[in-house]
Amino acid sequence: MKKFSLILAILLVLSLVFSACQSSTPTDKPDSETKVTQKGDDDKTPTNPPETNPPVEEGYDGSEVTIRFYHTMGQNLSKVLDEYIPEFNALFPNIHIEWQQVGGYDDVRDQIKTEITVGNQPNIAYCYPDHVALYNKAGAVQTLDELIGSKAEVKHADGTTEILGLTDEQIADFIEGYYKEGTAFGDGLMYTMPFSKSTEVLYYNKTFFEKNNLTVPTTWDEMYDVCKKIKALEPKSTPLGYDSEANWFITLCEQNGSDYTSATGDHFLFNNETNREFMKKLNGWYQEGLITTQKLYGSYTSGLFTSKEAERAYMCIGSSAGATHQRPEKVDGAYPFEVGITTIPQVNPASPKAISQGPSVCIFKKDNPQEVYASWLFVKYLTTTVAFQADFARASGYVPVIKSVDQDQIFKDFVDKADGGDYVAALSMKVCLSQTDAYFVSPAFVGSSTARDEVGSLLQKCLSITGDLDSQIEGAFEDAVDECEYQN
Repeated sequence: MKKFSLILAILLVLSLVFSACQSSTPTDKPDSETKVTQKGDDDKTPTNPPETNPPVEEGYDGSEVTIRFYHTMGQNLSKVLDEYIPEFNALFPNIHIEWQQVGGYDDVRDQIKTEITVGNQPNIAYCYPDHVALYNKAGAVQTLDELIGSKAEVKHADGTTEILGLTDEQIADFIEGYYKEGTAFGDGLMYTMPFSKSTEVLYYNKTFFEKNNLTVPTTWDEMYDVCKKIKALEPKSTPLGYDSEANWFITLCEQNGSDYTSATGDHFLFNNETNREFMKKLNGWYQEGLITTQKLYGSYTSGLFTSKEAERAYMCIGSSAGATHQRPEKVDGAYPFEVGITTIPQVNPASPKAISQGPSVCIFKKDNPQEVYASWLFVKYLTTTVAFQADFARASGYVPVIKSVDQDQIFKDFVDKADGGDYVAALSMKVCLSQTDAYFVSPAFVGSSTARDEVGSLLQKCLSITGDLDSQIEGAFEDAVDECEYQN
């Protein structure tokens, strides 16, 4: 079967190469929303990205340039972006921003992957680390180290100036875990800037916990004990739902200090004794009816958490940006229960680890260095401007990437209203901001997204195993690593 699949894969690659050679423009994907009409991009963009970075000592010289920005923002978030582009243009009137909403994150990736083959990639794009690793197969992504460190002077329209790069204060203002994501590619270089972020948090039925004198778990051992108590109180319940199998596996690797993947050398390292042991433990929990996951449940486990039926969950681990989905609907004008939110359980609470998610932005190489400088100035503006970060966070539910948002009074008032009802999104954000030292990202390389998919499926498979647990789990791990290596 694998030999047959390999033949099909080779034929597909040859077909794509032939198609690319026959056409001077990429295949267009329908966009749900387009800000402006693109004109003449195919004529202006080289078929291969420049091999070297522009000389940053020159800086932006005021040239008239058009910058294309691909993102996934819906109408409400695009509105926030539109409110700040004029403020950016007040500083740099000759930098014209054309944004395009291109479906979801994978749609952005797929469109850019196609456009890179003919040199028609945008200037800036929403990205995840594995997207950047893919783009860099063609060497298309601009490294940011020299731009960040540049002292070149850039003039504003009113005659005032700023340096092209970031000041020490601006760098220190970024939440460290978010900022470091830009260097997760194995070569020590910076490829992305954080735009807006989320993590996972523990949602719990605060009303039920208080009524039954239950203590919110801070470790996985405590989680097991609490789940057992809930199951005894509510036999039809599944005490804990976890939305992302992949996140659970990757987070436990990080919390246990066990290997998951590496950006260099042997990539797929997750088949080890520590990881197999925690899969055995989770298998026991699942067999006792204490836990479920999105794939095992068949839907987001927030539906189980907010259910009115006896078959419900009393805890759920999911995205911090999805807090409103974890809140039950009102009945006769009141919420059936109050939602509590806290950090996820840890292996070692003294050294907490929580996964960092949410979009970053990358800049693509261009023959015209002024496009690169202008792109960087726009990225710098969006990621370091307190008002934009605060407004975007309130509109999206994602966490700002800079600490100084606490200087924004509207944002501060929003977070201060945090509660388990109408302001559950603010409560989620407050929890995220309380654990900024805990965030981590996994290594990024071509194949990292495959590893993520495989360990997600691996966790689901291991939970369902009955019979000879040791041999079946060992075989499942071996198969997952083999599949990663085969696909890579």
